[in-house]
Amino acid sequence: MSSIYFFLRSAGVCGKIGTVLCGDCEQKLNEYKINLIENDDKIRKFYLFRYNGIIRELLIKYKFEDKSYLADTFVKIMLKNKKLVGFLKNYDIIISVPLHYKRKLERGYNQVELIAKKLGNIKVENDCLIKNRNIEPQSQKNLKDRIKDVKGVYELKNIEKIQGKRVLIFDDIYTTGSTVNECIKTISKAASKIGVLIIAKDYMEVKE
Repeated sequence: MSSIYFFLRSAGVCGKIGTVLCGDCEQKLNEYKINLIENDDKIRKFYLFRYNGIIRELLIKYKFEDKSYLADTFVKIMLKNKKLVGFLKNYDIIISVPLHYKRKLERGYNQVELIAKKLGNIKVENDCLIKNRNIEPQSQKNLKDRIKDVKGVYELKNIEKIQGKRVLIFDDIYTTGSTVNECIKTISKAASKIGVLIIAKDYMEVKE
C-alpha cells in the first residue's frame, strides 16, 4: 500500500487536505488583522495581527505543542499581504529573536526562525544575535521584571554580517516590548537602520 498520504499538506486552521491555507481559514485569520505600522524613536514596527482568538490559539500550538508545520500557514498569509511585502523591501537582513540553545533543544525549533527562512527575498542571519542566558518565561511577569530579566541577555556576534545594513528584527508576540527593545539596543551597535516585524500584538493591560 502506498504511503503517499504522509506527504499531503493540510490547512493549519481547519485541517483540510491539499493546502496550508484554505479560503475559509484565511477569512477567519483576517478578522484579527490590524496591519499596523508604528514609528517609535525612528524604529518602524509592523504588527500583523491582534493576539486574540484563533491567532492566539495557533501561536500557542505552534510554539508549545510541536506544530512546526504551522510555519507554512503563517508564511502564506504573510506573503499574501501586500503592505507587509512592501515593508520587507525596506530591509536587507531579517534576524529572528533568538532562543537560548537549551530552550531550542527542548522545543526542537525556533518558531520565528522557521518562518523567517521561508519569507523569500530577504537575507536571514541567525548567527548574529545570541541569547546568552536561559531566562524564565516572561508571559506571567510584569513590565518591571521583564525589563530586568532581559537586560544584557542578548549578545552580538559576527558583527560584520550586519555592519551598516538595514536590519529587521522578527518576533511572534509583542506585549510589553521589553524583549524587542533589548534586541534593538544590541543590534544598534552595527546596523544602519532597524525595523521590527511582529506577528501578533497583545493589547492586554500591562501592570507595572
